[in-house]
Amino acid sequence: MPVRSRNQLSGPPSRLASLDPAQAKLLRRSFNGPARIRGAAGTGKTVVGLHRAAYLARSTGGRVLFTTYIGTLPKVLESLLERLAPDMVGRVDFMGVHAFATRLLKERGIAFRVPGREARLAFDDAWNAIRASSPLRSSRFSRSYWEDEIKHVIKGRGLTRFEQYADLARVGRKHALPMETRQAVWDLYEAYSRGLRERRAHDWEDIVLLARDAVAAVPLERYDAVIVDEAQDLSCAMVSLMHHLVGDRADGLTLIGDGQQTIYPGGYTLGEVGISLSGRGVVLDVNHRNTAEILDFAKEMVADDQFVDIEGVDGVGDAVSSISRSGPAPAFHRFSGRAEHDRSMVERLSEVLRLIGTGHGDVGILTATTWQADDVRSVLRAAGIPVIMLDEYSGRTSDAVRVGTVKRAKGLEFKQVLLAHVDRRLLDPVTGEPSETDRERRERGRRELYVGMIRSRDGLWVGVRNASSRGC
Repeated sequence: MPVRSRNQLSGPPSRLASLDPAQAKLLRRSFNGPARIRGAAGTGKTVVGLHRAAYLARSTGGRVLFTTYIGTLPKVLESLLERLAPDMVGRVDFMGVHAFATRLLKERGIAFRVPGREARLAFDDAWNAIRASSPLRSSRFSRSYWEDEIKHVIKGRGLTRFEQYADLARVGRKHALPMETRQAVWDLYEAYSRGLRERRAHDWEDIVLLARDAVAAVPLERYDAVIVDEAQDLSCAMVSLMHHLVGDRADGLTLIGDGQQTIYPGGYTLGEVGISLSGRGVVLDVNHRNTAEILDFAKEMVADDQFVDIEGVDGVGDAVSSISRSGPAPAFHRFSGRAEHDRSMVERLSEVLRLIGTGHGDVGILTATTWQADDVRSVLRAAGIPVIMLDEYSGRTSDAVRVGTVKRAKGLEFKQVLLAHVDRRLLDPVTGEPSETDRERRERGRRELYVGMIRSRDGLWVGVRNASSRGC
């Protein structure tokens, strides 16, 4: 029997260090160009990435960059490396993509402004100037849909001419746009861009593009290897930036991820970035994290989900070939109001602490939004329960319940997970003809629920609130 892999990103060093034979072989494997490690939830992708980062730093004698989209995850991963390979601390840099881009621009002396109020006002002005007759004002779409279109589809790819957008496949967005609508979107983008220039402001997409262009013009000879975790969450421009750091050198770029766990609008394919894997893709298919009951329960959220994988093919998620653990069946718990929901949530927490013997630090309470997480924190503190928010969590052991959004929990796992303030509209059957905004929001919301559910190893509680209640 293979040694159990340790995908527990808060566990003791001995459990983090053990890998099954397929994982152990993969971390030392040499690739003659960019490579990809993918696999379903719980198959140990991030832990393999951490081991591989240490191995490459040690074998090359150089530096490795380990990056991801979520800005708070790198400090957790750095803490884990201290337990996995203390001799490699300082040789592997852990940074979110945006943090890396801003540091690079500062080092190069390239002027920029950290995105803030001025960027928001620039979009407000551009949006308010649109006529009522514009196709962008259709009831099938919302302002946020078009904001995402500009952020992820146009600027996320670094498009500079309408002709590029006119012929674009728009990976990740399923509603086809006629040419008239695309022209209206481009006009909105140009008005927004003018507003940014007039205010001498930047948005985060600008920061990434400035960094990408800076490295393309003058290479950064700092890293021998770059490892990108949750690669499906990055934009095309972000992946291009990382690719520019190491090019197509052997063992230079490793992309890790699972298309099924994409929770941001838009998408990209490696072909758009000019990256060819040429057989350098590896799939992990043994789930070491979840019980069979949790995994089956979670998969219902994405049973009908289809997406275009970053390799450019239609996907429905990678299959799991083996799962050996079993446990209690999760269930949805529906509540008509906030007080009832919060009382049951605290009771569930007390139950897992008392009956199952779980410590506070083994429990994660996850929500869809930041203010829902703040509500949970207030409820727990009023009950005398210690709390640490995920945006403050550094991976250090502490006897406090971890609370935060599902996005903040990406890459982490917990013995017990409570999903709080779940919007029942994500679970109830769809009635009528939903708008494109609502349809896409529901798909992403259910995928986000899936991501939250599979953070749990042993037990899962899902608290569902009325859609009209605060916190949903």
